[in-house]
Amino acid sequence: MKRSKLWLAVALLCLVAVTVIFARPIFRGIGSLYVQDGPPVAADMIVVLAGDYSGQRILKGAELARQGFAPLVLSNSSDLIYGHAESELAAEYAVRKGYSPNLFVTVHWTAHSTVEEAGQAVAELRRRGAHRILVVTSLWHTGRSGRIFRRLAPEMDIHMVGADDPAWHDGNWWMEREGKKTFFLEGAKTIADYLRI
Repeated sequence: MKRSKLWLAVALLCLVAVTVIFARPIFRGIGSLYVQDGPPVAADMIVVLAGDYSGQRILKGAELARQGFAPLVLSNSSDLIYGHAESELAAEYAVRKGYSPNLFVTVHWTAHSTVEEAGQAVAELRRRGAHRILVVTSLWHTGRSGRIFRRLAPEMDIHMVGADDPAWHDGNWWMEREGKKTFFLEGAKTIADYLRI
């Protein structure tokens, strides 16, 4: 009896040790399943998705335009923030950071999900005759939003480019509360998208 308890204790200790040793690569690997970040390519237009209040997405899109990857950045918003369209606030923020106001096209529509936002963006892109698109969003959002854009616009050549997100901690999402919330919420949304609910 004592021997079996000893083996159980050793097995549990080994399991704890393996978990501690390999936790970081395991968690990073799981987080990387959300990421579909590719190198930017020359495109007809850059679309910056709404929902980033740190400004990383709009600055990434603006920098890609400045580097010549596309002539225009479509900044869209899903709702009003204190009576202002997020798209306009984002473009103004980028202009204050030194980017030309001529880079930005701002639009405002009501969207309560990435599917609704992508649907509105795709309609605008079709109206403008755009075919190759760079979609900029937070790294953790690139996988799901890329699948949605490709599903809604199979005729378009969609390329995802990830912007940094302070809560994501360069893939070390478990390091703070906001990163954990982001990880679990994105997981739930990814499952819901696969199930189309």
